[in-house]
Amino acid sequence: MAVDFLVDEKIWFEKFKYDDAERRYYEQQVNGPAGSSSHQQENGASTILRDIARARENIQKSLAGSASTSSGPGDQNELLSRISHLEVENQNLHNVVADLQKAIFKLESRLNALEKSTSHQPSPVPPTQKVEPFGVPSKKVELPSASPAKKAEPAAAEEDDDDDINLFGSDDEEEDQEAAKVREERLRQYAEKKAKKPGLIAKSSILLDVKPWDDETDMAKMEECVRSVQMDGLVWGASKLVPVGYGIKKLQIQCVVEDDKVGTDILEEEITKFEDYVQSVDIAAFNKI
Repeated sequence: MAVDFLVDEKIWFEKFKYDDAERRYYEQQVNGPAGSSSHQQENGASTILRDIARARENIQKSLAGSASTSSGPGDQNELLSRISHLEVENQNLHNVVADLQKAIFKLESRLNALEKSTSHQPSPVPPTQKVEPFGVPSKKVELPSASPAKKAEPAAAEEDDDDDINLFGSDDEEEDQEAAKVREERLRQYAEKKAKKPGLIAKSSILLDVKPWDDETDMAKMEECVRSVQMDGLVWGASKLVPVGYGIKKLQIQCVVEDDKVGTDILEEEITKFEDYVQSVDIAAFNKI
């Protein structure tokens, strides 16, 4: 009976295990900071050692570089030679620039001297102008401005004679008449040359509809009558028969006319003269060429 009672009761038989675990946990909590500090100290020492090793390596590298630079006099000699070469080139360039400046200064002085000399010289007198008329090669016309000898002759004539005749004025009139004749001759020749050139001929293309009286009209004879109309500037072209209705056909014929010579009214009037065959004439199309 007692055993059965204990079975039904809720008793914590393994409590000692949980107590031991709790004790170990708190011991770790208490001893934990001490262990971590020792671990941090070890890490700090290791980092210091690494820094020391790196410093030694850097010192060795710097010593090796200084030794290599000190042991290369050939490089220093090459550098010095290049510097001296550049100095020589710089000096040559300075000399070239100085020579160019001198040449420019000389050119400017020469130009100034030429300008001064040309400004002091008088302008040359224009030569006597002679006009040779077109188509009259034997005569020469001199302008009045270039005839000092002729001016002197009328002055001497006025001193000798008491007449009021102006000989110089008569010479001018004769020269003006000669120039007018020459101008008229040139204008006439230009007009003749222009008249000989063929001008643009305006043409038109006309499509005519020629209608007969009935279906018994001889269309071949009607076409022959239409083509018998001949004028200056009229050229007949192709033709065809176009059905209108009830067995009746109309003649459609093409022609080209010159606008200045042939008019549409005259052409229609000439075609409608064939009253036995032609009833009417209409213009189906009219185009400028």
